Amino acid sequence: MQCLLRFGLLYLACASCAALAQQYPARAIRVLIPFTAGSAADIIARAMEPQMREKLGQGFVIDNRGGAGGNIAAEMTAKSAPDGYTVMMGTIGTHAINYSLYSKLPYHPQRDFTPIALVGDSPNILVINPYVPAKSIKELIALAKARPGQLNYGSSGAGTSVHLSAELFSSMAGVKMVHVPFKGATEALTALLAGQLDLMFASLSSAIPLVKAGRLRAFAVTGAQRSPSIPDLPTMSEAALPGYAAAAWYGLLGPAGMPPNTVTTLSAAALAALQTQEVKDRLFASGVEVHPGAPEQFAQLIDSEIKKWAKVVKDSGAKVD
Repeated sequence: MQCLLRFGLLYLACASCAALAQQYPARAIRVLIPFTAGSAADIIARAMEPQMREKLGQGFVIDNRGGAGGNIAAEMTAKSAPDGYTVMMGTIGTHAINYSLYSKLPYHPQRDFTPIALVGDSPNILVINPYVPAKSIKELIALAKARPGQLNYGSSGAGTSVHLSAELFSSMAGVKMVHVPFKGATEALTALLAGQLDLMFASLSSAIPLVKAGRLRAFAVTGAQRSPSIPDLPTMSEAALPGYAAAAWYGLLGPAGMPPNTVTTLSAAALAALQTQEVKDRLFASGVEVHPGAPEQFAQLIDSEIKKWAKVVKDSGAKVD
């Protein structure tokens, strides 16, 4: 009799667990954003939220936790319960560059996370002040070689994708330029326009209006493909440096150990949202190009990007303690 009673209780417990698992999500999902409101990661999450809410039956609670190059939000995610109710919008910084840039990272970008869905990327654009006597990438490279250490470029901070896009360019082109970091991209662009800088690898959304107004000269985009925002502009690889590709990418991740069914549910909702024209248009307007990818593709990207940027960080000498 006791055996039957125990078996019955065990059966009920298992059935309850199964029922709970099938109900996911039963409440709102917190999405940690590693940067402030208005950042690309923030815009992406807010653009996807309505579509994912419709698909999942639960909404997102956007939680901006900026600071330490995105490491605060990443650490919080890594240490959260792997139940699918805390995820983050990861970036090239939090899950590729920072691994080599920071001497002490409070998380491992692969072991401590579960990739859910790759969203897309935001390539930069190489722009120069019109006073610089170069009309193409090849002429710019020749000029930099003729004047080693004399050309300077700005960035939104040491170790950012903007900075390391330029370092990758310098490494592949075999040139030496001076890096001038600023507190943000706006300050760097202002200095470029004022003639205090020679060039910059700027975001598409901020630079294209200045290019169209004739205030800056554009040479190439840094992505692997041409940008729909400015399709006549070649990629860096096409223009002068075969194999060059550098773009800030974004994707949803959760803590390690998430149940496979939960990952599948979240991934399907995210990928479905990214296929809608409404989300594509909103992200396109912010300079983000949608390139959705399943968890396996996202994991492969993180692995390859960690290896790629480790070399660039080492060559640049950039380090944050």
